[in-house]
Amino acid sequence: MADHHHLEHKGEALSEAARETLLAAGEQWTGMRSDIFDVLASFEKPASAYDIADQASQKRGKRVAPNSVYRILDLFVATNLAKRIESANGYLANSHPGCEHDCIFLICNNCGKATHIDNDSLSGAVRGAASAAGFADVRPVIEGRGTCADCRQG
Repeated sequence: MADHHHLEHKGEALSEAARETLLAAGEQWTGMRSDIFDVLASFEKPASAYDIADQASQKRGKRVAPNSVYRILDLFVATNLAKRIESANGYLANSHPGCEHDCIFLICNNCGKATHIDNDSLSGAVRGAASAAGFADVRPVIEGRGTCADCRQG
């Protein structure tokens, strides 16, 4: 298995890495974007735009509309600050925003926790199959569902 290794950021280091990545992409790091990212990073399982809007509203002391959150999340996904978990219809902060690669997520059917793993050989095989079918610029979305170790032991 060809694993991809990188520095995982947490807390303030994660926010700073996200800010630097967004600025390097030619975008602005506004107060709203900072707050949305910090709220997103506080979730351990995929969060919906509504979950994020509720938490951001509490943090900012005024209502944050979900449609504003969706626009910011779209920007975050496009600039690799966040990953969309398709099967959960939610988002997770990318703990290594400056690193471009395909992520594989394992989602627990019981508690909803999403575990991120890297396997470049698996995602590379998907890219190869897509290329053989005539597709270009494919970003594999690979998700598996099951029961996490914590839930199996609990």
